[in-house]
Amino acid sequence: MKDFFEAIQVLFEDALLLPFDALRTLEASTWWGANALNWLFIAITAVAFVYWMLKLRDFDDTEEERKDVKAHPFLGKNAELD
Repeated sequence: MKDFFEAIQVLFEDALLLPFDALRTLEASTWWGANALNWLFIAITAVAFVYWMLKLRDFDDTEEERKDVKAHPFLGKNAELD
C-alpha cells in the first residue's frame, strides 16, 4: 500500500501540479502574469453575468414569464392550502 500512495504522490507532484509550480515561480517576477488565469475567470464570469441579465430583461420585456401565484407547482400547493 505504501507504494500505491507514493505513486499517487509522484503523479501529483511531478505531473499534475506542474502548472501551479510554474505560476508560483512566475509570481516572483510579475504578479499580473501569475494571476492572469484568475483575471480570465473573472472576465468570463462578468460576460456570463451580463448575458444572463440581458436575457432576463428580454423575458421581462416580452412578458413571457408567468408571475402569478400558480406559475410554480410548489407555490400553487401552498396557495391552495390557505
